[in-house]
Amino acid sequence: MKYRFTSPKGVVEKSVEETWRRAAQAVALAEKPAERDHWQQAFYKILDNFQFLPGGRILAGAGTEHNVTLFNCFVMDIAEDSLGGIFNAIKEGALTLQQGGGVGYDFSVLRPRGSRVISSDTIASGPVSFMRVWDAMSAVLLSTGARRGAMMGVLRCDHPDIEEFISAKADSRELRHFNVSVMVSDAFMEAVKKNEEWALVFPAEDGVDDEIFYRQWGYGLSEVRCRVYRRVKARQLWEKIIRSAYEYAEPGVLFGDTINRFNNLWYCEHISAVNPCGEIPLPSYGACDLGSLNLTQFVQGAFTAQANMDWSRLEETAAIAARFLDNVIDVSRYPLEAQKKQALGTRRIGLGVTGLADALVMLGVCYGSRESVSLAGEIMRRIANVTWQTSIDLAREKGVFPFFKSDYLSGEFVKTLDESLLRGLSEHGVRNSHHNTIAPTGTISLMANNVSNGIEPIFKSDYDRHVRKVDGGNLTFHVENYAWRLWREKSTTSDVPPAWVDVASLTPAAHLQIQAAMQQYIDNAISKTINIPRDFPFAELSEVYTRAFELGLKGCTVFRPNSVTGSVLEESVSKEIQDVDRCCHE
Repeated sequence: MKYRFTSPKGVVEKSVEETWRRAAQAVALAEKPAERDHWQQAFYKILDNFQFLPGGRILAGAGTEHNVTLFNCFVMDIAEDSLGGIFNAIKEGALTLQQGGGVGYDFSVLRPRGSRVISSDTIASGPVSFMRVWDAMSAVLLSTGARRGAMMGVLRCDHPDIEEFISAKADSRELRHFNVSVMVSDAFMEAVKKNEEWALVFPAEDGVDDEIFYRQWGYGLSEVRCRVYRRVKARQLWEKIIRSAYEYAEPGVLFGDTINRFNNLWYCEHISAVNPCGEIPLPSYGACDLGSLNLTQFVQGAFTAQANMDWSRLEETAAIAARFLDNVIDVSRYPLEAQKKQALGTRRIGLGVTGLADALVMLGVCYGSRESVSLAGEIMRRIANVTWQTSIDLAREKGVFPFFKSDYLSGEFVKTLDESLLRGLSEHGVRNSHHNTIAPTGTISLMANNVSNGIEPIFKSDYDRHVRKVDGGNLTFHVENYAWRLWREKSTTSDVPPAWVDVASLTPAAHLQIQAAMQQYIDNAISKTINIPRDFPFAELSEVYTRAFELGLKGCTVFRPNSVTGSVLEESVSKEIQDVDRCCHE
């Protein structure tokens, strides 16, 4: 449904192997003609048996006749706070969504509700009102048969409309095509800790004599003159964010200073938004080029005392996957010229993992245990080192990314790399500005026989999965977890494997420890949701976010079952659905 190539005459590809062959051949076109056959075979080899899962847009679009992008998501720009700037940004967003890319925006550039627009002598309606226009645009595109329009709306914690933004999705009919996140600063977190007042500000127009602050705003690197609109208690604002997340799972929280402090391109860009799922912080017109290594396929001797990771094969696959993603940049189409300029200038890639929780069960390690935290960190360390080394090797072969400067070596994240990688960077530069991430991998993990997605814990052994159809409706399938199904094939001694852990038995601390163990090796970010039960005490939730900040994470999202958002995954309610799914799978 999602990825096989179809034409007006019907289905072209009869098997997933044909889809892999198409993608491998298309991506190999970025190589020298004499080397294309070699790399096509190498790419096909890592796609075989779902070892490497490219981002969904790559699988769906590479080598097809469709005018689509191979990048999952972009961060866009609202060039100026004017009707012309706003509606030009909506047009660019529509063109991007039409070609299959999701979009993220920093809406902080729009002046607050009720402020006077001097040039036209009118009253501004505020960022949330214009977000509704974007939402309507996305709904129209969906009704024409385009891919569901994924969007992220970000507002900074010191914008005067922050409280309206926080509560914008309390109504189940509002902003349904948006995820929303608040960009918080270190200063705000300190004000929360000290229970201080917090100034809500916006860039001042000439001639304003009110109280003035100087703060960085938008995508610029320098600070601008801002007017203080009003003050609120920082802790009360923080509690409103937490309460909204508790009641209807949004907004998420982004730690903006952490994101920018560890941005490899700190010397030439400021990041104020992320892609729709939060795994790639990006500058304006930046793009995410994603792929994931399916860890379940590198476990040897699953469910035995001798179970182990095949490190050499995992590292070999990671090297080829990094080259694959670098090639995608050259063979992709781009909805806008500005997006192409950014992608070719930075050559960002995001190689990550999926199936971590299933792999842990297969190895006999309980998710959330000390051993699992250590192993998760080691997996990511090895993959990251290989990705960086491959990028250095590609720089020697094909050249560095155009925005590379010697300042790159002074980046806070770059300075944490192994000494051998630092020597390579100093001598040869690097092909890609950014290298690793953890994406949500929802549908590609489902396609790969339903391995646990990303670094999320296992949801249930079997459950109902709702999948959106092209016409906007839903199909519901009964699915079985990959590790559980594999265990049942190998053993009849118990219902679940000995190391079985699912989301219902995990504390938020376990989620955070796994995420933090991997974030230290990831130069992009991680898409991770902390699932909490409906009866989780509200008083304890603030500590979850505070701890995420203290651990150096770049964001935090929680999900508590609620009637506003609904759920993509649900405990099974229908045996008949299971039979339908089995037929579809076969």
